[in-house]
Amino acid sequence: MDDERLWNFEQSLWTEGADNYREKVDPEVVMILPRPPFAFHGSAAIEAVTSTPVWERAELTERTVSRPHEGLIVIGYHVRAERDGGPGYAAWCTSTIRRLEHEVWRVVQHQQTLALDHG
Repeated sequence: MDDERLWNFEQSLWTEGADNYREKVDPEVVMILPRPPFAFHGSAAIEAVTSTPVWERAELTERTVSRPHEGLIVIGYHVRAERDGGPGYAAWCTSTIRRLEHEVWRVVQHQQTLALDHG
């Protein structure tokens, strides 16, 4: 997956709905989110993100990409997300994405740490 496609993939997880999560997040995903119970696995992780409102805008900056093994991508970035009429959200994030087959990728790990500038 080239960098442009990679960042579009990740940004879509912030700005598209529940069907997008179910398509792009692996059933065995591990997520660390800034709310109890903090550590989520599998369907509980997918439910935790699908039950939150979709952000209208998400800006991913300070991007870093590592490709430690063929078919495995690790990214880190800062996100500032907004929706009209609501408070913003800012966090430092990591995601690990693995290739299942040609052009089929799934998030297997995601972590968010609230940023001090959280909107």
